[in-house]
Amino acid sequence: MTVTVRFAPSPTGHIHIGNSRTALFNWLFARRSGGRFVLRFDDTDTERSREDFARSIEADLAWLGITPDRIERQSQRVALYDAAAHRLRDAGLLYPCYETADELERRRARARALGRPPVYDRAALKLGEAQRAALEAEGRRPHWRFLLPNHDGDPFAPHRTEVVWDDLCRGAQAVDLASLSDPVLVREDGSYLYTLPSVVDDIDMAISHVIRGEDHVANTAVQIAILRALGAATPAFAHHNLLTTADGEGLSKRKGALSIGSLREAGLEPMAVASLAVLTGTSHAVEPVADLDALAEMLDLGAVSRSAAKFDPADLIGLNARLVHALSYEAVSDRLSALGVGGGAAFWEAVRENCEKVADAVRWWTVVAGPVEPAIDAADRDYITAARALLPVEPWDEATWTAWTDAVKTETGRKGRALFLPLRKAVTGLDHGPDMKALLPLIGRRNTSDRLA
Repeated sequence: MTVTVRFAPSPTGHIHIGNSRTALFNWLFARRSGGRFVLRFDDTDTERSREDFARSIEADLAWLGITPDRIERQSQRVALYDAAAHRLRDAGLLYPCYETADELERRRARARALGRPPVYDRAALKLGEAQRAALEAEGRRPHWRFLLPNHDGDPFAPHRTEVVWDDLCRGAQAVDLASLSDPVLVREDGSYLYTLPSVVDDIDMAISHVIRGEDHVANTAVQIAILRALGAATPAFAHHNLLTTADGEGLSKRKGALSIGSLREAGLEPMAVASLAVLTGTSHAVEPVADLDALAEMLDLGAVSRSAAKFDPADLIGLNARLVHALSYEAVSDRLSALGVGGGAAFWEAVRENCEKVADAVRWWTVVAGPVEPAIDAADRDYITAARALLPVEPWDEATWTAWTDAVKTETGRKGRALFLPLRKAVTGLDHGPDMKALLPLIGRRNTSDRLA
């Protein structure tokens, strides 16, 4: 069996780091298994789905390193859903209902008041052909419910019927179909809700593993029942915990919280985002991982916690910095060039440990190339003048800083912080930064002399 997984976002907004967690779990699972990854847009909601959102989702996944083996849009597969709905109707498993939303809510409220679960009572099954015709003559159009297999021939006498599966994240799971209402699969306007298209596509695309968020656990029992009604095999399921902020707030495409696009625009490394998205809420320590192959080796669905996967967005900066510190010049040369940063490998190796993001190199390139506003305290003016006169002749290398400061120390008697800090501030305009041994040769004698003047 070829492992085949899918990520099925609705193109109704930009995906966030929580969505990327699901996408990455699927991608890494397929990558480690030599399998296939399907990107399937759940775009049957024609009012809210937008092509620009679909394009942004593809771009965000590509930035993370996810390249689908197949891309599908459910809006182009309606004929398959129509055929499946026809089969279910013919089998007596999809039946028309005419209640309005208000009528259904009143029934649920009444059931709660009587201490009963607010489960649909299947009243529409009792309607005769003449009654249905009369309702339609009033202008009502039916929505269609799937008859759950929680009875022994009499749908009005449901009994406990457990659907069980061995969840790859959560272990043994059981859902009682008698505790659920028959799900609506088709709206009054003939359009499909999420459930039936998802099942039909999983069958048609031979999805072997459904890896998704724990908010879909209750849906799984219904989907397994529909799979069986359509004579299909059941894939393996894995329901991972969801990412929330440190205070437990959920993420939302609608709110745009921590969207992948915004993280990319902020200059974060894709592997910082991927590392946090995948490792948070697992038995692994959250650490920066160099590439997706290494992250795939670390993925263990059984090690995903059943508790909320809380994270602090500030952790991304720390992860990002650790990744940037390890990046070679070859890995960043094109980006540095696009940012207008020169200096080659020598410059990058001198400044990278002072960069949280690659773009931070711009600041240090300004320190090297100028212009720089020297920070010279009045009390240090004579000291700086003396130091300028002791500048070594070129060529300069990493030994120049030591040679210069040794000469200044001998001449002025200064040492420690009083020796080094005024020189750093005068040359760079800052009281902190990269090692001056590496920085000074890049600045050069002429620039250094001008800044000390």
